[in-house]
This record gives sequence, structure tokens and C-alpha cells, in this order.
Amino acid sequence: MNTELTDAGTAFTDQPFHVMTKPIGPICNLDCTYCYYLHKEELYPRGNKWKMTDDCLESYIAQYIRSQPPGTSEITFAWQGGEPTLLGLDFFERCVEIQQKHERRGMSISNTLQTNGVLLDDDWCRFFLKHRFLIGLSIDGPADLHDEFRVDHQGAGSHSRVMAAMRKLRKFGVEYNALVVVNRHNGAHGGRIYRYLRDAGCRYVQFIPIVEKQGIGRHAETDAPLTGFTAFDKAQSAVSSRSVLPEQFGQFLIDVFDEWVQRDVGRVFVQIFDQALSAWVGVEPSLCVFRRTCGRALAMEHNGDVYSCDHFVEPEHLLGNVNVIPLEELVNSGQQQAFGDAKLETLPQYCLDCEVRHACNGECPKNRFLMTPDGAEGLNYLCAGYRAFFNHIDGPMQKMAQLLKQRRSPALIMEAARGKHTPGRNDPCPCGSGRKFKSCCQKNGS
Repeated sequence: MNTELTDAGTAFTDQPFHVMTKPIGPICNLDCTYCYYLHKEELYPRGNKWKMTDDCLESYIAQYIRSQPPGTSEITFAWQGGEPTLLGLDFFERCVEIQQKHERRGMSISNTLQTNGVLLDDDWCRFFLKHRFLIGLSIDGPADLHDEFRVDHQGAGSHSRVMAAMRKLRKFGVEYNALVVVNRHNGAHGGRIYRYLRDAGCRYVQFIPIVEKQGIGRHAETDAPLTGFTAFDKAQSAVSSRSVLPEQFGQFLIDVFDEWVQRDVGRVFVQIFDQALSAWVGVEPSLCVFRRTCGRALAMEHNGDVYSCDHFVEPEHLLGNVNVIPLEELVNSGQQQAFGDAKLETLPQYCLDCEVRHACNGECPKNRFLMTPDGAEGLNYLCAGYRAFFNHIDGPMQKMAQLLKQRRSPALIMEAARGKHTPGRNDPCPCGSGRKFKSCCQKNGS
């Protein structure tokens, strides 16, 4: 087994890993137009039962716990689909029961579940609260933006049902993140979407760009994807009409950041801003798409098949099945290490020389289908947007990084962003806590 050191100096096999589990495969009660996972039904024969068996579930949970590197004190099980709540509450009660059975002393186990929210009711919320599930709730903004693509099988929009689910989660005190898919339709409304979610009570927000590569196809005999790269200035021709445009995505993030940095630092947490701040502090981002190498975030289908990544659930990236080969062996295989290392090894010089490489690292390999201005292959489709965004936030990020190094609150950046002076002792604290500055950030060393 290959245990060479990674770029961070840690053996590949010693790094914690994460598995995105699909216990119901791609089956869903919505029919979102841009969903990349619905067509995964084609991977399995007709008549397939889209539900993880109890034997497979227990085998996976036990192996996932047992396979984590020594010293791992906390592990997270991530449940996704399709729509995982279609399995019913009994399935997840069984998950928790099995986890408790195999939990190691000194280990903390948590769960995340991504849902469209349509089926959530009081019983689901009580369960989530009792067992401390973190819920990812998919919502693409106000109704006119959300309902463009997020529809059910009858073509009806789902916005009202998602908002009802959000209200239930808040009512029961369940922790949740808002997951926003940024597409061509809502991509010009970053500030509006952010304000809508913030004002609706969302404190944690993730923005996921939709990039649907098209026109490449698959080999007629081997079914392998055909390779092909598009000139950087022809990016739009390589994707579907639903895909967010590179510059559009960059401006979307800029609009959100400019709103956030003036009033919501320390009150609302936007995933990409947290990742960026890590990079400016000098710590490699934790999210796989922004790390130098990847390979430690895998995906598992309902039958135990393990794939290299959630975005590479394709035959050529199938590592094996946990019912046949131990999970630890699949995760630490040479094939998987090569997959992860390829992210850095295939990065074109154009990216290696980029001034914001420390924050981007070429993003996800699935989006690297453009040619650089000098003709090299492997430029990320979203490069222009990310480059504009990361350069835009450079000044504020440097200031927040400096505040952190001084053990002061990054929320103080809001005063600078609004052109104000540091607050007086009896002024409202800029972190938004509602307390006086002297009793909050100043007292805590800021």
C-alpha cells in the first residue's frame, strides 16, 4: 500500500477521510432540472431496490468507525441522496442505534443530512434535535428564483414547502445550513438571495455553483468520458444554459461579501468566506475543492459501492464494494491516492503562478475543462469568477487575518468596511451580539 507523504507532509493513509453516503441512491421526490445525480439510476440495473439493506448499513457504519486514523476523536456520517428522508424515520433511528453500538470510547459521532425539506414534520425535527443532526436544507432564494429549477415531478415549484420546513427546523431548534445552488437564473441576485436568507433567520449558508459540462459525450465502446478542452474565452459554449457563468459567479460572491462584511461578520457564517479566511491566515482550507490535493472525500452508493468522489460517481472511479473489500483498503488504495494527487499534478502553470492560488488551488477537478490563455489544458471553468472574487476580498481578508493573529474579533472589520472608527466602550458591539462593546469583544480581548 502506498503511504507516501502528501504535500502537507502527512501520509495519505494517516489523514482523516469522509464518505458521502447515498442510502437511497438517486431516488428523489423532486425533479430539479439541474440535479447531477438523478441520472445515476443508469449505473444500476432495472428492478434495483433503492434502499440500503440493514446488513450493508451495519457493515458500513462499523467499518467507517473502525477505519478512521488513530487519534480521531470526532467523526461525521453524512447522508444524502436523492432524498434520504424517503427512507423514513425508522431507517435513521436504526442508523443511530448501530452507531451507538459500535462507538469507540472517547469518540464523538455526529450526523449531517441533506434534504429538500418537503417531507419534514414535527417527528423528524424532534429526532434531529434529540440526536444533534445538522441539516443541509436546499433553497435557491425567493420563490421566483428557487422555483425556476427546483420543481416536483408534476412541475410545481417547491419553495413554499421548503420554507415551511425551515420554519419547523427553527421552531424545534434544529441546527441547519442553507444550501444555495447558484445557476444562470439566480446568478445575478447574490445580494438579494443573501439578504432573503439572512432575514429569514439563516445563520449558515453555502453557495454551490452549478456547472454542467456538455457536448463532450462518452466513448461508444468503452463508455468512458471523452476528453476535450475549450478555449478560456469560449467557456459558455462548453456548458448548459443552466450553468452559472464564470464572471457571473464571481460577481455573485462579491455582492454577497460586500453585504456580509459591513454588517454580518460573526453573526452569519458563509462557507466560502470561512475557507478564504483560513487561506489568508496561512492554514490550508478544509474544504476539498480548495485544498491542494483531494481524495479523502469519497461517496458510497446504497449497495455499498464506493467511488472516489461524489462528483465522480462513474464506472472508471469505482473503487470497490464495502461488502467485498474493507472500507479502509478502498479509501487508502493506490487508485484513490493517485486520484487525489492528480489535482495538484495536473494543475497548469497558469494556475501555479496565480496570485490567489493559495485560496483556490484550481478548485474541483470536475470543472477543469478549459484551456489557459497560453493553450495549456486543465483550467477551471470558474477561474475568471474565483480570481475576481478572491482579489476583491484580499484587503478585508488581510485585515481579518491580522485581527485573528492579534487575538481580536474579526467582526471589527465591519467598522472599517463602513468607514467608522473602533467603537467606544459603551457603544453597541460590532459583532452584532446586542451587548455593549466593553461587555463583549473588548472584554474578550479584541
